[in-house]
Amino acid sequence: MRGLIIYSNHMEDNEALSTLALLRRAGMEIDSVTNNEILMVKTAFGISVQADYLLTQVDLNVYDFLIIPGGRYVAEIIDDADDMYQLITAFRNENKDIYAICAAPRFLGRLGILDGVAYTAFPGSEKDALKGEYLSDHKVVVTPKIITARSAGAVVDFVYEIVRKNKGEASAKSLIESIMY
Repeated sequence: MRGLIIYSNHMEDNEALSTLALLRRAGMEIDSVTNNEILMVKTAFGISVQADYLLTQVDLNVYDFLIIPGGRYVAEIIDDADDMYQLITAFRNENKDIYAICAAPRFLGRLGILDGVAYTAFPGSEKDALKGEYLSDHKVVVTPKIITARSAGAVVDFVYEIVRKNKGEASAKSLIESIMY
């Protein structure tokens, strides 16, 4: 299983960087990609990081799932995020998994992907998925093709569920033991 995580300026540091690091620690093949014109991305807290690839450089067909971190960028681009919507739609149209944390489920809500689906997100983000079942008290919600998580504080739980879904319970437990969670 190979995953793609999207990096955007002002993404939430923990949700993007820790998710990538933990998934790689679990032995998963994950590439970071940005829709910026250059590989360098600046996180919400001012850390400069370099994505592995530009979005224009990747073949989406080689990826099995998409990970979308949250952060203040979501509110900044939600109304004008055509490239993000196209990326999500490409994964959805191929019946591939999509994992979103914090404010990122807003993109899924705007596309109608959360209609009739249980999900969680950062409080206030549910306004873009009014036809979904918002579970505000859940750190992580797992459905057959979507995993959502509430916030930066749920990153370990979010990653656990991604690993469990893609590599099995034993691999997920092994990851948790390796970080002494």
